[in-house]
Amino acid sequence: MQTLNRNNFNKNKYKTKIMQFGEGNFLRAFVDWQIDILNEKSELAAGVAVIRPIDYDALPLLNVQDGLYTTVIRGLNEQGETVADKRIISCINEEIPVYKAFDKYMALAENPELKIIFSNTTEAGIEYIAEDRLTDKPAKAFPAKLTQWLYHRFQFFNGANDAGLVIIPCELIDYNGEKLKKIVFEYCKLWQLEDAFVNWLENANYFCSSLVDRIVTGFPREEHDSLQQEFGYLDNFVVTAEYFHLFVIQGPSHLADLLCLEGSELNIKIVDDISPYKQRKVAILNGAHTALVPLAYMANIDTVGEALESPLFEQYLTELIFNEIIPTLDLPEDELNSFAKDVLNRFRNPYIRHLLMSISLNSMTKFKTRLVPQLLKYVEDKGSVPVMVANAIAGQVLFYRGVRNDEAIELSDSPEWLARFKVLWSKHDDKVISTNDLVGEVLSAAWHWEMDLTEVDGLQDVVSTQLSAMLAHGVAAVLTESLEG
Repeated sequence: MQTLNRNNFNKNKYKTKIMQFGEGNFLRAFVDWQIDILNEKSELAAGVAVIRPIDYDALPLLNVQDGLYTTVIRGLNEQGETVADKRIISCINEEIPVYKAFDKYMALAENPELKIIFSNTTEAGIEYIAEDRLTDKPAKAFPAKLTQWLYHRFQFFNGANDAGLVIIPCELIDYNGEKLKKIVFEYCKLWQLEDAFVNWLENANYFCSSLVDRIVTGFPREEHDSLQQEFGYLDNFVVTAEYFHLFVIQGPSHLADLLCLEGSELNIKIVDDISPYKQRKVAILNGAHTALVPLAYMANIDTVGEALESPLFEQYLTELIFNEIIPTLDLPEDELNSFAKDVLNRFRNPYIRHLLMSISLNSMTKFKTRLVPQLLKYVEDKGSVPVMVANAIAGQVLFYRGVRNDEAIELSDSPEWLARFKVLWSKHDDKVISTNDLVGEVLSAAWHWEMDLTEVDGLQDVVSTQLSAMLAHGVAAVLTESLEG
């Protein structure tokens, strides 16, 4: 079979208008996939220069296939139908290893058509390293490398405003654009760069915070040979991802024109504030995951997909999301309902085996950030305890007993919580404390919840009642009764 490259496949090549820090699976199956579609269906015509931001040779450069690779996008569409779409991505022009080709990297700053920068250097990538110097080739930290590049661009174009860029980090941290900008300005101070450059950074450039959402399952190691047979060509850079995607960018309105988004069916939103979308994702997607884990696991289910195959847990999640979480959120109801339907389809994705135990890591903090705000808002608005959230809390306390079917559960959380649950359940099993006392000790941990949740009217009683019933009859029976009620 032929190898995927531009000699064997006649693919369009575009002028470099975008620079991208990071060559990993996520950016290639998310950002570059969207750019490739926009190139095909709009007048964007943007080539991408990918910067390999760290010094390693374990994996070959994308250049060995002339930047070409295949994405396989699989899952359930909006109608619940199974889809598997293959696309040869052709928007990448080159991959530059910055530690071996620093001058080539810096020369990109002289390209007047380059207008957008994306990055994903992992959450640890947006860091400040005080030892970095302007004269390093390159500096170690990603923000320092970016500052070096921006300073060269400023000098080359004599501080022209139209040489400014839109910079869009995709790292999974809150308000990533603001954090990146802050560190870039710290390097300006460290390196004593002139005020004119600082003013140019502030007035001619946009550091945009973003919210990215797509599960990228990466290189399909077990399926690689069979996929290549299906493709009819060799491709060592195949990347797989789920069907759903969402890209929310807190940026200037002209970014929509830069990306040629008019008429696009891509799920890209340019907004003034990403916080409602972040709240929606945390509450609906992450909150549903967090609530599901202890209940489904204690009902002898091991994956998200298996849980959604159960009519009981599908009904539980539907009730939780649509009747207890969505009413507490501020976005338009039709947007919330549409997102929630997408979430349930994502949970059903037959191509992803998402283990409940992998989601369970540090879940006491996840309960605090993902479910407690909705619990409190619901109680404030409705004057009653949301029963499905209460069931999740009861399930969580049961899960942290650390036993399923007489076998130990490998819990992973803070030492404080693990030690506390061990003592509390030991006292409960020895009949030193009641179930109500146990729940009270958990809910009253203001050091964790930042409030005493026993003060939420009725919460301790409902959680205790549900936990007692789970101990006596099992999770499935309790959820069935709650849903029938």
